[in-house]
Amino acid sequence: MNDIIARRLTGLAGIAAAVCFIIEVPLYFLYSGPPPDANVLTRLLIGIVALAGLILFVTGFRELIKQVNPAYEWVGTVAFATGLVYATVTLVSSGLEAGAVIAADHPIDPTITVSGTYILYGSIGRLLLALFLTALGYGVTRADLLPRWIGRSAYALAAVNLAFVPSLFFGNTPAHFYAANGWGSTALMGALLSYWLLAVGISTYRSARRRTPAHASVL
Repeated sequence: MNDIIARRLTGLAGIAAAVCFIIEVPLYFLYSGPPPDANVLTRLLIGIVALAGLILFVTGFRELIKQVNPAYEWVGTVAFATGLVYATVTLVSSGLEAGAVIAADHPIDPTITVSGTYILYGSIGRLLLALFLTALGYGVTRADLLPRWIGRSAYALAAVNLAFVPSLFFGNTPAHFYAANGWGSTALMGALLSYWLLAVGISTYRSARRRTPAHASVL
């Protein structure tokens, strides 16, 4: 796969994942009590599609690093591995929530009822994302892969994610900002990741226009 095609596919994957995440997050705030099953299953399905896009994005990022600067391929591998593990952990969480909702004979709020999941997409997810974003930021800045603002913003977002790792000590009330499943450690972080990923996806896709076929064939 040449450089231009890799950039376009990676960018499109990032955009698709971001759009799905952006649609998913508001669905968590439509109901004050236990939401109907249709709401929960819809947002989980959208999230699953988003995570599939994220897997394609991290795979493409590793390929780009390898093509542009092979010396930093290890960084692309770290970003790929942590991104893949994050997606896997979140998919497991989604599966557990969906299973609980389907099995229940009355509406439930799986963000509270399914107790193990809010550690998976809370503290564990925050740590994995911090590692992924740090590796991505380092790869972008060192390999001169994409605009430098992407690397700097990745570092900043990684630091914010790290700040939420200790949230598992602060209960499980979603209305609280810093709870294990609080809106700050889950919804806010999800929204920040969504819009950041959208910007990165667009930038990655547009970067293909600045690559001439001759230049791409040399890489």
